[in-house]
Amino acid sequence: MILRPLLTSALALAAFAPVPAGVQAAPAPASAPAAQSADARLRALYEAEWAWRQKEFARDTGEGAATVSADHLPRVDAASQETRQKYWRNMLAELDRIPLDQLSHEEQINAAVFRTSLEAFVADGRFRGWEMPFNSDSQFWSGLSARNPYPSADEYRRYLGRMRDIPRYFDEQIVNMRAGLKRGFSVPRASLEGRDATIAAYIDADAAKTPFYAPFAKMPSTIPAADQDRLQAEARQVIAEAVVPAYRKLLAFYRTEYLPKTRTTIAAEAMPDGKAYYQAQIKEYTTTDLTPEQIHEIGLKEVARITAEMEAVKAKTGFKGDMAAFLKFLRTDPQFYAKTPDELLGVSAYVAKRVDGQLKYTIGFLPRYRFTIIPVPAEIAPTYTSGRGGLDACMMNTYDLPSRPLYQIPALTLHECNPGHSFQAAFALEAPSRPAFRRETYFSGYGEGWGLYTEWLGTKMGIYRTPYEDFGRLSFEIWRACRLVIDTGLHHYGWTRQQAIDYLASHSALAQHDIETEVDRYISWPGQALAYKLGELTIRKMRAKAEKELGPKFDQRAFHDAFLNLGSVPLPVLEAELDRFIASGGKDPVLGTP
Repeated sequence: MILRPLLTSALALAAFAPVPAGVQAAPAPASAPAAQSADARLRALYEAEWAWRQKEFARDTGEGAATVSADHLPRVDAASQETRQKYWRNMLAELDRIPLDQLSHEEQINAAVFRTSLEAFVADGRFRGWEMPFNSDSQFWSGLSARNPYPSADEYRRYLGRMRDIPRYFDEQIVNMRAGLKRGFSVPRASLEGRDATIAAYIDADAAKTPFYAPFAKMPSTIPAADQDRLQAEARQVIAEAVVPAYRKLLAFYRTEYLPKTRTTIAAEAMPDGKAYYQAQIKEYTTTDLTPEQIHEIGLKEVARITAEMEAVKAKTGFKGDMAAFLKFLRTDPQFYAKTPDELLGVSAYVAKRVDGQLKYTIGFLPRYRFTIIPVPAEIAPTYTSGRGGLDACMMNTYDLPSRPLYQIPALTLHECNPGHSFQAAFALEAPSRPAFRRETYFSGYGEGWGLYTEWLGTKMGIYRTPYEDFGRLSFEIWRACRLVIDTGLHHYGWTRQQAIDYLASHSALAQHDIETEVDRYISWPGQALAYKLGELTIRKMRAKAEKELGPKFDQRAFHDAFLNLGSVPLPVLEAELDRFIASGGKDPVLGTP
């Protein structure tokens, strides 16, 4: 998964901070004069919404980067959430008044992206998603500490302001969670075992040992020594007097009140208005109107197809037993596991470097921005996914090495790092200038579809050197196909947690730890896991169509440029734009070559 803001997620609001008290949200603009062009009307609308969003929410990247951050955290109380909902509903009404058939082609794309985002915001509000502000993968309390130094004393002071605001922020989240508990809208208890460790990780008697102090441990030399001393002393005080007590209070609430009262059901459809809620989640993450039944059937067909390929690759290894015995062999033989974190990171780095040697044959436009490969931070690693790619860093999870088979690292590195999410983020950074809201909008079907597609693309690039590594790729692919079956099984067909675990264990080579972590993620985050395979299937379908219709004119470099240059869009828009690429004769939209 890529480290970019998922603005169509209810959880995204936890990553933002509002304007100081007294600043009012900008009203939706009035209808534009009839004489104004449709393009101008649309631009005025989404620019007004983005300006409002920047005033309402001020983001901190946590990396000491260019974004100017706020000195406080979001207001997440119900009244603030309802105010935002009213604003977004007004925006949708204004958008409905613009004649889309009068828009230029680029603005039609902007309108589709804008509408899809607004509809997701409003849908989340309909179900009061803020009353369930975390899941087993992402928590509002885990993204508040920064890892890297800030460039200026002012940024440190704003960071201290956010730290001081944590008690208020947590209190509002607790009120929201209590409201969710009261109406049966909560994270299922089955997925919450051990999650309290992610809160406890921020509690330490020595303030300088908490994750919040990390930016102060090595401050830039451009900040005078005396100022550094004052800021460091202030940080220790704020952590000891505000941050740690707030985490202790949250931990007590989680253990003594939230966990005992969470629902014992699993299905999203078991919650209030659950069928509509699950369908809305599917729409948000896949940007399609597919039903749970349709998705389940797609998943079953994909699992059957990939299983046959896995049997063929197993035969190439020379293993004589059946698939169950082969999976046990892969999970238990020491040859497949790193002995140190550096060994795992080294395998990933070497894969990324071998990809570099193939990029000139694979993608036309190669961005200059570079990423690094780092381990997942220790405080979140126990319950974190296997890896996550971002613009500056691609993280590999080195926690519990016996659950991290090396034969899966090539596929994981392709997906998360190169030419997957980290490469994708760099390409987006250097892509043509687009409206600000487009640069900050991320659709899982597009982004995660690319990540899974690049795992398959590794077969074309010669990245998988052994049958075991190719089996690791197929294990990853069937894992994503299993998600279609499991997510809909859990939330629509009434599967149990154990039923989901058994299904994933019997069809993939994932380690038991990863299997249980993944199933808990699907239980607590309905719909999100569906986007990967559905996005990849869309890209593969459009590539096959381009190859067939363009024949010898097909150039995968131009096809990939057309995809990446488009930026994150809903899957129906992606299909339409790749059809335009085919109709153009396969012309590279970046390099202009036929």
